[in-house]
Amino acid sequence: MNIGFIGLGNVGGKLAGSLLRNKFNLTVRDLDKNLTKQFKDSGAKIANSAKELAEEVDLIITCLPSPEICAEVMEGEDGILEGLSENKIWLEMSTTDEAEVKRIGQKVIEKKAIPLDGPVSGGCHRAASGNIAIFVGGERETFEKILPALSVMGRKILHTGVLGTASVLKVITNYLASAHLVALGEAWTIAKKSNLDLAKTYKGIAVSSGNSFVHETESQVILNGSYNINFTMDLVLKDTGLFDELAKKLNVPLEISPKIVDIFKDGQKKYGSRAWSSMIVKRMEDLNKINFRAEGFPEELIDNEPEEKGYEI
Repeated sequence: MNIGFIGLGNVGGKLAGSLLRNKFNLTVRDLDKNLTKQFKDSGAKIANSAKELAEEVDLIITCLPSPEICAEVMEGEDGILEGLSENKIWLEMSTTDEAEVKRIGQKVIEKKAIPLDGPVSGGCHRAASGNIAIFVGGERETFEKILPALSVMGRKILHTGVLGTASVLKVITNYLASAHLVALGEAWTIAKKSNLDLAKTYKGIAVSSGNSFVHETESQVILNGSYNINFTMDLVLKDTGLFDELAKKLNVPLEISPKIVDIFKDGQKKYGSRAWSSMIVKRMEDLNKINFRAEGFPEELIDNEPEEKGYEI
């Protein structure tokens, strides 16, 4: 299977790297020529346009920062839709809106091609090692057809149902991660002001009912002081915005989510749109004139688990 990948950023570049590392025929495209050069030097082909990429491959993967950018890549001049033909597959791996992926998916179907949404979850460090989780919505038969490619990009792979269901699930999980992160800022503040040993506190939370994936990962770079989680404030606000829009569409009144959005808007104002998302806890550090530093924690997360072939869960 020939695969095309558009979007070689923090997550996309690592997913595409797993495909290349596992000997898939890969064609890539990104506006950053330095990124595409790295892939070319490693054996990938470079496409001059999204249309050209779509014409040359069987599976087209997009992993882009926002629904608006994806729409431009799909529908713009020399875009993917212009290069689609019968039985080609489009896999949207960006975090996006259910309605948007269905809207563009219908245009893909009109080209007699097949749309899937396949967002990932688990952090950039797991994307780098091929151990990230992948949710996939769309035709079961097509999901099974691309499973060999999915199983080198991710470890645990879940077919969620029809097109759009994977995007809804991803938005839910990102909302929960954001809520956990904000709660950690308050938890670390109480721990620090209580004069607890923060390294021991990290271990205690990790073995307790208060544990979370966010604690196990982001608390490490918070305690180090780098905050480097390879995910930024603006992306959190995009994702929480998608969650809130979904709730409005479903007529679900929310209590916690609007507060989370306000907190991250304040964090973005204080530290900048491209500040690492884990810096949201710095609001509590600054307010209380403390820091959450502890020895023995890494500047950046590295997945030490061996790379293994993924499987459906």
